[in-house]
Amino acid sequence: MTGAELTIDLLAKHGVKEVFGYPGGAIMPIYDALYGSPVTHYLTRHEQGAGFAAVGYARSTGELGVCFATSGPGATNLITALADAMMDSVPLLAITGQVPTAAIGSDAFQEVDVLGMSLSCTKHSYMVERAEDLAEVLQEAMHLAQSGRPGPVLVDIPKDIQMGAVNYHPWLAADDYKPELSQSELTKANELLSQAKKPLAYVGGGVQMADAQDELMQFLKATNMPAVSTLKALGSVTPDYAYNLGMLGMHGGQAANLAVQECDLLVCIGARFDDRVTGNLAKFASKAKVIHLDVDAAEVGKRKPVNASLVADLKDSLPHLAIHKSNPEWLAHISHMQQQYAWRYDYPGEKVYAPYLLNRLSRLMPNNGVVCCDVGQHQMWVAQHMTFSHPSNHLSSGGAGTMGFGLPAAIGAQIARPNDFVLTVSGDGSIMMNIQELATIRRNNLPVKLLILDNQRLGMVRQWQQLFFDGRYSETNLSDNPDFVQLAAVFGIPGETITHANQVDAAIDKLVASEGPYILHACIDDKENVWPLVPPGAANDQMLTEVAK
Repeated sequence: MTGAELTIDLLAKHGVKEVFGYPGGAIMPIYDALYGSPVTHYLTRHEQGAGFAAVGYARSTGELGVCFATSGPGATNLITALADAMMDSVPLLAITGQVPTAAIGSDAFQEVDVLGMSLSCTKHSYMVERAEDLAEVLQEAMHLAQSGRPGPVLVDIPKDIQMGAVNYHPWLAADDYKPELSQSELTKANELLSQAKKPLAYVGGGVQMADAQDELMQFLKATNMPAVSTLKALGSVTPDYAYNLGMLGMHGGQAANLAVQECDLLVCIGARFDDRVTGNLAKFASKAKVIHLDVDAAEVGKRKPVNASLVADLKDSLPHLAIHKSNPEWLAHISHMQQQYAWRYDYPGEKVYAPYLLNRLSRLMPNNGVVCCDVGQHQMWVAQHMTFSHPSNHLSSGGAGTMGFGLPAAIGAQIARPNDFVLTVSGDGSIMMNIQELATIRRNNLPVKLLILDNQRLGMVRQWQQLFFDGRYSETNLSDNPDFVQLAAVFGIPGETITHANQVDAAIDKLVASEGPYILHACIDDKENVWPLVPPGAANDQMLTEVAK
């Protein structure tokens, strides 16, 4: 085989069925080997689109996402997607072409040190220097991306190695390392659980990565322990759980944030005490002792001291936690807060109210539908007002907060789950970041739905300018947006624009019932803000809930 043929053959042998990419000179041999292979390639219209489509594919299935790009600008355009996957622990394999080995270091055409560039935003990066190493590197990379705490891995392959003859050597992976549960730490944790009067579960994205939703729900239902979730964990705690308080943090619900500040034991399950969750870290859960469950020992004690740590796979550690029923007085208080701070949708205005629209959409769309968000106010409204039965149904750029994530991620999710309802929720700012991927939807006839919440502003930045920069609205006006419905029509995608509250119900019905791709362009008040908001430097119980517009 040539190196290129071996690359495609190994992907197929390891169960990779779909890849996303964009060809170019240095990766042409691999694209030639794709021709007629069992691996299906989806051409995106930008390498960043390919990277995020692979992320969407991986996050909606738990399987390895794969993307291709050529050398130079092709490879550098993948970097943002790699960083996003690194921060959200997504199993991703990026394969890039590189100039021939003899030309490396000569400033050859489209030569960039992608190995050096990617080291800070990948779990590991390789440049194949010898043809005889190719098989081992590729197999090791696929294993590494999916083992332990998942993450992105990049393999950079010079063009001459792609074209030259290579031999296949099966790589014998060592047994996966699984940290052994410490019995002494487990004893400490169970003692803390037995003593707690106000315990609270703080659920993170690690639950999905460990495929441990069943174990989590068995523990919660056995204990009646109230639970809060990070943005990435939404759906891990099922919507029907009585003490599910939803998202905590900067734009978390009031009941969730107050419960964290009042609890006396915080059981952190696959989360990392992110700054958007904790607010003022010194004041976060200041009354609580902490049990931290995580597969990654580096996360334990990184930002907050713990009283007991269970470093192990969550499927192994959760069943070993002692079952102690939560205090009835604490549960009654939680239930009272849930009622007191429940979301309201009786908006008095005539304009489209985004929380109502999203809540109605959530109730009408299929239970196993996938929602892919961009970044901004709409992202927080989705987290607050839509419900999810599983974390693989809510794809949102968490750690990196990447505008332009939603549309290509939805493409990847739709290809991975062709029979499921897949929706992008975007803002008028974010949608323009990767708008070219409408062409990918058209080419592949993908039934992706698009909801654009258009306030003609960079809404989240404008909100901060209003609150913290004395209303100096610098470069956040997007009133010269194109007509998004007309733009989508150019790509053969039908849709409609709504501007008033009395149009919402019928428009949502039409969106949900549409069989192919469809766009709903909803014009909302440019002064509408996301509440609550924990200001910078404040504790989570010092939320702003409304200010004058």
